[in-house]
Amino acid sequence: MKKVFKGKVDNGRIVLKDPKKYSLVVWSLNNKDIELTVGKPSKTRSNQENRYYWGVVIKILSDETGYSDNEMHDALRMLFLLDRERKVPTLISTTSLSTVQFEEYMSKVRAWASSDLDVYIPEPNEVDFE
Repeated sequence: MKKVFKGKVDNGRIVLKDPKKYSLVVWSLNNKDIELTVGKPSKTRSNQENRYYWGVVIKILSDETGYSDNEMHDALRMLFLLDRERKVPTLISTTSLSTVQFEEYMSKVRAWASSDLDVYIPEPNEVDFE
């Protein structure tokens, strides 16, 4: 289970937005090996990417399968965004994906649609979805 804690660096010191939650997680990992990564926050999905996802990808697949938009969204998450590393598998929200992760997800969805449903989903630069 990996947790992300947000904060900032102030005069060489890390100042966390939620230090209590951080302390609880650290205590839960007592005497265990850990991995620590520090860096700038990743960019989240843009409104344009969101319009492409719902207006093109989800629409095409919903029309093809007969699922509602929300059902199709959940089905894709179950196929490609199921976190099995937790004790109880959990669906990852698409809103939590960085731009790079979201495009990786879109690539998997397009490949799956092509191979399993024989449905072509155009790339963002091939369609007008404004």
